[in-house]
Amino acid sequence: MTPNWFAAIMGTGIVATSGVALHSSAPGLDTLTTVFWLTAATGLVVASILFFRGGPARHAADPVMAHFYGAPAMALLTVGAGTIELAPQFIGQGAAVWIGGLLWLCGTAVGVFTAIWIPFRMITGAQSAQSGAMPSWLMPVVPPMVSAATGSLLIQHVSAGQLRMGLITICYGLFGLSLLVGLLTISMVYSRLIHRGLPSSQVAPTVWIMLGMIGQSVTAAVLLGNQASLVFVGEQESIAAGLRLLGVGYGLVMGGFAVFVFILATSITVHNVRQGMSFTPAWWSFTFPVGTCVTGAAALGLATGSVLLQGISVVLYALLLCAWCTVAYRSVRMVVVDRFTEAAVATVALTAPTAPSRKVVQRVPVGAAGLSVR
Repeated sequence: MTPNWFAAIMGTGIVATSGVALHSSAPGLDTLTTVFWLTAATGLVVASILFFRGGPARHAADPVMAHFYGAPAMALLTVGAGTIELAPQFIGQGAAVWIGGLLWLCGTAVGVFTAIWIPFRMITGAQSAQSGAMPSWLMPVVPPMVSAATGSLLIQHVSAGQLRMGLITICYGLFGLSLLVGLLTISMVYSRLIHRGLPSSQVAPTVWIMLGMIGQSVTAAVLLGNQASLVFVGEQESIAAGLRLLGVGYGLVMGGFAVFVFILATSITVHNVRQGMSFTPAWWSFTFPVGTCVTGAAALGLATGSVLLQGISVVLYALLLCAWCTVAYRSVRMVVVDRFTEAAVATVALTAPTAPSRKVVQRVPVGAAGLSVR
């Protein structure tokens, strides 16, 4: 169980939380989001058990796979957000907030650790990469931004006063940490893409991770600005108004950058599909980033009353569902069908010991993607 597979849980959980963010009364949407949240929660439990049984630090020394240790943190945060929003119908609001809050604390702690630990390892030479910056370098950088966005859901549930003040302060600090380091990383990745391109077509889906960073930052800025009025009251109302204005302004400006990255990532993907890009777990990069754009556009549309942004969020959500169905189907086929085929090949080999040669199926890591394919 490699850490990059937690991206499947992120991609599934974001379908649930982004559906809630639409604030739509469309028939069946509540049921759909609940099913996706339950699927993500179940997947998180199973993946965590397999991950810890195999040794959580097993792949930490790999200079490529180490970056994907940010995925478990984001999986915890995504499922935690879904728990706060969707679990009250099953276990009540109090229990849902406590469980969601615990998942937020765990995901935030893991995310901050990876955001600091991975760069330290790279600086000291243990995680150096001679091939230059890759989009996967953003994986340990994005979790604090996810914590900032999902932490906004907890503000209304904690006691007024210093506790709320402390929580929103932490969320804005996480926002700043991830934003500045993320923009620095995006600039390095963009420079690498311009000067050297991608090392192979198999890592093309990871370009979408840049979009996830941008979309999640818009979501965090707008949602935190909306919750500021619960913290800054009385004589501090002007601070709340300023933070709300800051969130909306940031979202509108960063939206243009998101459009650029979306079109660029789409063009790179289409180009590499024509070059024969085959399926790998990196395809889950198509889901979570699009989901963050849904939440960002929906939050910004609700804050500004823009029908255009609300319409864009609905279109993006439909695209997210299509992407999830495609990637989930290919993943199930890869995990289940391929394993069955390998078992059948092994059975035939055992029953035919006199065969002159025996085919060995070996999984080889793809260099820049850090993923296992046949």
